[in-house]
Amino acid sequence: MSAATGSATPRIVIAGGGLAGLSLALALKTALAEGIDVVMCDPALKRDPHEDKRSYAIAAAARRMLTALGVWDQVAERAQPILDMVITDSRLQDPVRPTFLTFAGEVDGNEPFAHMVTAGDLTATLLDACRTAGVGLRPEGVKGFAVQGARTDVTLTDGEVLSAALLVAADGGRSRLREQAGIGWISWPYRQSGIVATIAHERDHEGRAVEHFLPSGPFAILPLKPEPQDDGTLQHRSSIVWTERAENVPALLESHPEDLLVELERRFGLQLGRLSFKTKPQAFPLSFGVARSFVAERLALLGDAAHVIHPIAGQGLNLGLHDAAALAEIVTDAMRLGMDPGAADVLDGYERARRTDITAMGVVTDGLNRLFSNDVLPVRLIRDLGLGLVDRMPGLKRFFIREAAGLTGQEPPRLLRGEAL
Repeated sequence: MSAATGSATPRIVIAGGGLAGLSLALALKTALAEGIDVVMCDPALKRDPHEDKRSYAIAAAARRMLTALGVWDQVAERAQPILDMVITDSRLQDPVRPTFLTFAGEVDGNEPFAHMVTAGDLTATLLDACRTAGVGLRPEGVKGFAVQGARTDVTLTDGEVLSAALLVAADGGRSRLREQAGIGWISWPYRQSGIVATIAHERDHEGRAVEHFLPSGPFAILPLKPEPQDDGTLQHRSSIVWTERAENVPALLESHPEDLLVELERRFGLQLGRLSFKTKPQAFPLSFGVARSFVAERLALLGDAAHVIHPIAGQGLNLGLHDAAALAEIVTDAMRLGMDPGAADVLDGYERARRTDITAMGVVTDGLNRLFSNDVLPVRLIRDLGLGLVDRMPGLKRFFIREAAGLTGQEPPRLLRGEAL
């Protein structure tokens, strides 16, 4: 009998129904089947996931994970491969934006280093797979928890208490569960905001991603699949991540739509013809944050609850999916050996597996943002020289594209290699 559930089946409760939490739930239930009870709790489960129009870059390693979990084929037709990438460094008033660095978008043969997917499509697919696998989906939040020896009692917002061997906090960058566990949070603001929207344009992007480094921050154009249109509107689509100084954002978003479109065109350029907004631009403040520990007694942090980084490299979600792959593998292997999935030595393995990777990515993204989000002439000259040198070194370019694909560093978890648990 398990003290965590009062039955022979250990229970794991996941607080938060985002993409990382859903992937973890599906991975655990697929690997262990009736040997584990997985319950996901999130009030957002009441909403239609297709309402989420945000887009994400899914790196090659994360795509291999979704393939191993049996869900990629269901979103592949709507996923846009990134076929190449162009990086420029300029000012808004510059008449020409010279290209300093280009990347071919393939790793290991013909595999694209990343695909663009709509969050709503991927969330809906993962939810359906979780239901089919037998994951318990509860549309209530987690109010708190109390560790009781070999179990933790998880209190839901409706008052029900679930006993579990392990609680996974996947409740975002402002995680209340992380705070309740007494885990410290190291953070600083960037004095920047990220404006995100889907843009319609006249010409085909041909699978090309563009990153314009501007003094206020990077402006990224990420290709999306076109939508068939019968009403004469623009068919081709891209997602933008527009980094802007925080003090400028309210005036931009409150401006007349035509004035905002003019500001967009100044940054987007005219290479894809006429532009229009497909979705309403939304802004969110940018910051860096990392937990002092990714685990506490019978608690593991996942995704943004463990780390928040600058979107300059588009790796935030991919780090969370890497968390899910690592935790699923560690818990699965432990349970197959008859170990308690919430035991301290099991959770210490998760801490060791993720600390180096997350710290390195945080340092890189923070450094890149500080290097490129300024207009100091000597710094501009040095960084542009560096970009030009990298563009002439095929071996270094291959390393960077594999890094973006999530295929470098220490031995990745099996799911990220496309292998079942």
